[in-house]
Amino acid sequence: MAEAAEVRAFWRRLGLPGLVDVHTHFMPERVLRKVWDYFDALGPATGGALEWPITYRKEEEERVALIREFGVRAFTAMLYPHKPGMAEWLNGWAVDFAARTPDCLHTSTLFPEPGVADYVREALDSGARVFKAHVQVGAYDPADELLDPAWGLLAESGTPVVIHCGSGPAPGKHTGPEPIARVLARHPRLRLVVAHMGMPEYEDFLGLAERYGEVRLDTTMAFTDFSERLAPFPPGALPRLAALGDRVLLGSDFPNIPYPYLHQLHALERLDLGDDWLRAVCHDNGARLFAR
Repeated sequence: MAEAAEVRAFWRRLGLPGLVDVHTHFMPERVLRKVWDYFDALGPATGGALEWPITYRKEEEERVALIREFGVRAFTAMLYPHKPGMAEWLNGWAVDFAARTPDCLHTSTLFPEPGVADYVREALDSGARVFKAHVQVGAYDPADELLDPAWGLLAESGTPVVIHCGSGPAPGKHTGPEPIARVLARHPRLRLVVAHMGMPEYEDFLGLAERYGEVRLDTTMAFTDFSERLAPFPPGALPRLAALGDRVLLGSDFPNIPYPYLHQLHALERLDLGDDWLRAVCHDNGARLFAR
């Protein structure tokens, strides 16, 4: 409750009605438990070099109540498959979650597989407002031709896609800016929201946002003490970040973060890019994108 009061004080000082967080995780419980197991194993697997305690290891009802207590007016249910045949099942769960959680933007996902365009169209018809793609976990090329019809549908509908495509925390075969550049060359109107600011390839992804007017970046875990130790944001790129202030969106990775939610907000504040930039990032850009 003390942290919630501090989070509310943060956005009230800025004159905002609350926060819009485009990168939060709600998913079927057994899937979420496996995600937590992965983070729990990082410490032993790295000999204690990378500890990742889950700060908000709570039941779903408690997590929803807490993010509302923070004053988050709109959030997402970022879910993602790691194998064929899983995305459609996750999307079915998301329909139910969105129906019982009206302040959660109805979130869907996809995977390069036969029929992907069909279930993406079905998700859009059922009210999906945002998609999640995870190139690292899914271990697929986002420029795979199987995904072309789906990207086309999403570009045509103007539906944002939050995509983990940077090479942090560990590189994958298809992470980095080059595969995303190929996707955007085919679908320049696709509203990609690059998760984690494209960590650690920050400047490359800033370049894609400068080149393509519908590309955005989310702040998830970027600039925090945790990430600055592993993949520091280059200080020389801050003017470029400031110039893209209308296309940077607040993301937190709640509940799977190894520090308090408030720290993400303070990490953005200490960039010293000004209150107008903070207002845009923490609320206005997301509210405009999702008409909230």
